[in-house]
Amino acid sequence: MMESTIFRFVLRYSRREQIQLLLLTLSAFPFLYVSLDLPKTIINQAIAGKDFPKEFLGQSLEQIPYLMLLCMAFLVLVFVNGGFKYVINVYRGVVGERMLRRLRYQLFERVLRFPPPQFRKLSQGEIVSMITAETEDIGGFIGDSVALPAFQGGTLITILVFMFVQDPVLGTAAIALYPLQGWLIPKFQRRVNELKKERVLKVRKLSERIGEAVTGTREVHTHDTSQFELADYSQRIGEIFYIRLEIYRQKFLIKFLNNFIAQITPFFFYSIGGYLVIKGNLSFGALVAVLAAYKDLSAPWKELLNYYQMKEDARVKYDLLREIFEPPGLLPAELLYEDATAGALEGPMVASNLDLSDVDGTRSFASGMSFSLDLPCTVAVLGTESSGRDRLAEVIAGLLRPASGSIAVSGLDLVKAPESVTGRRLAYVGPQPLLRSGSVRDNLYYGLMHRPQREAEVEADDQHHRAKFRLESERSGNSPYDVDADWIDYAAAGADGPETLTARALEVLRVVHMERDVFELGLQGRIDPEHHRDLALRILVARDALRARLDEPRYAKMVEPFDLDAYNTNMSVAENLLFGAPRDPEFEVERLPYNEPVIAVLRDFGLESNFVEIGRQVAEVMLDLFADVEPGSPLFEQFSFIGADDLPVFRGLLSRADGKSADQLSVEDRRLLLSLPFKLVVARHRLGLIDESFQKRIVEARRVILERFGSGERKVEPFDRTQVNSAVSIQDNILFGRQVYGRARSAAQVGALVAEVVEKLDLHEAMVEVGLDFQVGVAGSRLSASQRQKLSIARAVLKRPDVLVLDEATASLDEASQRAIGANVLQEFRGRTVIWLLHRASHASGFDRVLVVDDGKVAEQGTFEELSARDGYLSRMLEPGPG
Repeated sequence: MMESTIFRFVLRYSRREQIQLLLLTLSAFPFLYVSLDLPKTIINQAIAGKDFPKEFLGQSLEQIPYLMLLCMAFLVLVFVNGGFKYVINVYRGVVGERMLRRLRYQLFERVLRFPPPQFRKLSQGEIVSMITAETEDIGGFIGDSVALPAFQGGTLITILVFMFVQDPVLGTAAIALYPLQGWLIPKFQRRVNELKKERVLKVRKLSERIGEAVTGTREVHTHDTSQFELADYSQRIGEIFYIRLEIYRQKFLIKFLNNFIAQITPFFFYSIGGYLVIKGNLSFGALVAVLAAYKDLSAPWKELLNYYQMKEDARVKYDLLREIFEPPGLLPAELLYEDATAGALEGPMVASNLDLSDVDGTRSFASGMSFSLDLPCTVAVLGTESSGRDRLAEVIAGLLRPASGSIAVSGLDLVKAPESVTGRRLAYVGPQPLLRSGSVRDNLYYGLMHRPQREAEVEADDQHHRAKFRLESERSGNSPYDVDADWIDYAAAGADGPETLTARALEVLRVVHMERDVFELGLQGRIDPEHHRDLALRILVARDALRARLDEPRYAKMVEPFDLDAYNTNMSVAENLLFGAPRDPEFEVERLPYNEPVIAVLRDFGLESNFVEIGRQVAEVMLDLFADVEPGSPLFEQFSFIGADDLPVFRGLLSRADGKSADQLSVEDRRLLLSLPFKLVVARHRLGLIDESFQKRIVEARRVILERFGSGERKVEPFDRTQVNSAVSIQDNILFGRQVYGRARSAAQVGALVAEVVEKLDLHEAMVEVGLDFQVGVAGSRLSASQRQKLSIARAVLKRPDVLVLDEATASLDEASQRAIGANVLQEFRGRTVIWLLHRASHASGFDRVLVVDDGKVAEQGTFEELSARDGYLSRMLEPGPG
């Protein structure tokens, strides 16, 4: 459990460091006291003193040497006091950051232990905000929690003691108003605490809405609800604005009152202290020392007041975090960390009185569930979405702890088994699989990464850094494992190393009918020819083979090849000018109008003015064609060079440019017009603006561009018939040209021809391996829904679990694919167990057993033949629907 208060958390995990800080702080106070008393000695004895010479360590010192000695001592004390502050502050920062790291680690660990229903209450945005933003202030407070009040409070007491030693009346005057401040500040602070708590809750909900808007952008545009979303967002940030405004008012009212009261105290010093000096009851040096000490008194007092506010803020945030990160049904931590082993999950699986209700009572079912299965076998689970069958799947897979009851295989209670058993012996694939940001290969091998298998190979110079990093991880209560180690359990997949694992991965991809997808991803991938020389040479062979096929009559004029000496009418003006792929973002087509070196080349060839004039004509055409087109129309994306929002901008530009030459336009107007010709494709747009003379000058300018930017730093990687271009896809490298616009079905024919050439040259497997390195994007967003599902099934199959649980894992696939993949998976798992939640009852015919779930209990079970023959749940599910 999380510690009940922020101070319990601090003391449990940083008691030793806090004691060290406290001892270091206490050591500073004697030096502080001496530094306060020394000015009085300097004034009364060295400056105003009479009895000279004075003895010091056996030496006789006159007045000036004695003064210099005391001043040097004062300077040393200033350095010592500053050194103490520096060391204490740095160590406080280290302790604070270490504890912040520990807290964030614990919160993230708890997220991994959340019961699935908890994620229905919290959005991704809320969780991210809580672990990152809300813990930031808590971490800052933890480092200061003991040391700051000890240091500032001790400084305050030291100064007050010094004042009382000089004169009790002045000491009393210094603290006279502290009780008033001590009463007022907490009174106002309570209101600030309430506002801060309200602000935190509002920000969490704001994070939730932002997350929903980001993931639901398509729906926003589909239904034209952008203005509603903006209004809703404005309302929410407006509420936060007024809460923060009220917090500022309260905080600065506290500061105003505190400063006002603090300025009253000098009145007592000047009046009472002056009276005592005049009467001879107090030396002038003592008064000066007291005034100097009071000047230093305000700083620790303000720090203590700030500390109180910071403590209350941290307390509120910590309490709010505890409310969220202590949900009922939290997976015990020991089940997450225990590295246990278990034998194969075979024999009777017995479920006894399983209660699938939520532990917090938000969703309940009629009664407990009991059933028995003899593993290994294949089991089809049927039922409605609200029947509880999805929860049964999660309980079997160890993802959800039932409210009560047990489920065991040969005496092993799966509810109490550690993840090292359930995560290796079982596998689960749900209807909405989530992939990690990374490559296809990373996601495929993810199910094999349980613990580090082999240490990472590091250079000798890096070993010390890694050891230091690991030590700091342990001090912070973080994972001691090296993420750069080799985590892959090759044996679990039936492999003995990277090469055999790749071969096994390809087999699994065939099982889920994803090999073709990965092959096509490989064609869209890129390679570095320096690191893949053999593959690069084979790609060049494929390029020549494809060129020979494209010369055949049926493929003639489908592809216009790259030719350094000729203008390619199926490429844009920018592509023709660069005749290569940009490696530097400044050479992307959107940035070319701002790329002065490129514009200078155009200017040298007399092309800049031509570009501006062509841009003017393109703008006029676009404004004429799209003047009456609705802003949301897809025509803009398909045919226009100018977006709907930019039409007014170009309309104003043309008005300003009327009657002016290119040289008379402003720099920004020229850049806007220059941006349009770069996008023109002669064969596609057919505006008649790029004549042969213009094309020839582009080809001439191309050579200068390649000389300046295609070598050396290689800001542009040229198209070279003898080289593989690392900045474009493998398919584009093989094609080495652009498909001709206007040829019906040419894209499909050329694509099939490329695939045919690749197959004949035995490059298929190589392309699949390149496809394994395809980056899937955040949560697999660069893959289709069906590809994500197939990859998730492949990941589960690859680790060879004893029990595979599939919860409508093929729901997004077509009927034929579902049946084919289902048959392949069942064939792959012969001799092992498959528990498959199906959304079509007819698919259950190939399974050994059928369980029909209704309202959290098994309504009927048996073979498909038995259940379909009787008048029961299954027979009714098999009845054809209306129509």
